[in-house]
Amino acid sequence: MKPFFISPAMRKSYFLSLLCILMFGSSIPNLSAQSNRFGSGKFGNANGDTLLYRQLYPDANPKAKYPLVIFLHGSGERGKDNEAQLKWGALQFATDQFMLQHPSIVIAPQCPEGQQWSNFKRTANSTDIQLLPSPSKPMELLLELIKNAIQKLPVDPNRVYITGLSMGGFGVFDAITRAPELFAAAVPVCGGGDTSRVNSFSKIPIWMFHGAQDGAVNPQLSMNMAAALFKVGANPGLTMYPTVGHFSWLGAYVDQPMMEWMYGQHK
Repeated sequence: MKPFFISPAMRKSYFLSLLCILMFGSSIPNLSAQSNRFGSGKFGNANGDTLLYRQLYPDANPKAKYPLVIFLHGSGERGKDNEAQLKWGALQFATDQFMLQHPSIVIAPQCPEGQQWSNFKRTANSTDIQLLPSPSKPMELLLELIKNAIQKLPVDPNRVYITGLSMGGFGVFDAITRAPELFAAAVPVCGGGDTSRVNSFSKIPIWMFHGAQDGAVNPQLSMNMAAALFKVGANPGLTMYPTVGHFSWLGAYVDQPMMEWMYGQHK
């Protein structure tokens, strides 16, 4: 058997990931304690296509209209168990304190294995991203699901927010480019989008998060997007964690100022 060696670069990546977990891990809610607050659902269209999702619903108030938060998971949580998408970030919305401070409807869909939220043309290690004309099947279903939720649930249509991490961060930019009229705010975490299309969504308040040491998604993507938005007169937020790798969502979803900012946005 060949000996196994860890390169200095790998050691650095492991150290940064561990540091991020130590910094933010204590604030992350327990999966088993909070996941039962999310009901299970399956959305289907006229073509017979389906999208699994979990939904958090606040205490019923027949006179209230609630914000709607769309949460898009990363590539590692794809599948058909309708559970893995709650692993990172989503459960923060289901804590006792959070539900008391910000009662809202949260929908966390699950992308099928082998598929993507976004439909971009790009090559590995390139920062050049081009949005393709047709949405991916999961994105097509997601946009229909959002419209259905606005129509049938007690949703405030002026307070629909979308956030996502990694693959979901790319999905956020895909969604707000294709359907900017739906969203009041967007929080993409370690994602990227087509900077040539910023005029489509420059009116949407955006706060991006990224780890400066991210080896999976180039942090330049978030910096390029921020620069493109500033160029057209927008005022995006960008939080860059200087010593963090790909796990920037551990900090993003416990960032109280960001959450207060997001829930304060209205169309």
